[in-house]
Amino acid sequence: MGDFAEALTAALRLIVTLDAGLVEIIALSLQVTVTAVVIACLIGVPLGGFLAIGRAPGRRALIVLVNAFMGLPPVVVGLAVYLLLSASGPFGVLDLLYTPTAMIIAQTIIVTPIIAALTRQALADMSLEYDELLRSMRASRLQIAATLLWDARPSLATAALAGLGRALAEVGAVMIVGGNINHATRTMTTAIALETSRGALSMAMALGLILISLTIAINAGLLSLRGALGRGVVA
Repeated sequence: MGDFAEALTAALRLIVTLDAGLVEIIALSLQVTVTAVVIACLIGVPLGGFLAIGRAPGRRALIVLVNAFMGLPPVVVGLAVYLLLSASGPFGVLDLLYTPTAMIIAQTIIVTPIIAALTRQALADMSLEYDELLRSMRASRLQIAATLLWDARPSLATAALAGLGRALAEVGAVMIVGGNINHATRTMTTAIALETSRGALSMAMALGLILISLTIAINAGLLSLRGALGRGVVA
């Protein structure tokens, strides 16, 4: 019990004093995660919209594929990206392996199916609700998509949050393609794994507390956003 109390006290000291190593790891984690989620949203939201209201051949097969990829093992994604970016891979000339860019690529691949699938489900449900109204207005598919995306803002925010939470918790893929290099590719999750294995519990606990705090803050922000958007829709 005494060791735990000492480690917790040291962890809180690292947070309060804004330890340089701690801040560096947090900053890199947020940079990689937020960038990956933004890119995933730019890909996943239009893809989800197409899957919800599109009529192109193969759409159902694509829906099945996207839903299946929601459960894609991160280590498999990490392995695939590693093979593509390694010196012997097709993109090895870009020299991206063991860089933050490689981690962003891996996280984008993991998060995009989640956002696309959640977006598709939200828009499909809303399309059924608005179907008669939109038909009576003779809206084009582009107008239908724009209307559904606008009114589905709370659901889209939820999809983005789900992707953000998934990316923040990711360790396997970023460990493989990033290498967990100090001052270069060390994120909160990979640092927690490393510091725990070393027995440096104070740093691991400090990062864990920050990670939990970020998760709570994101969820609280989402609830506030959903409430604000909901009032806006009602108004």
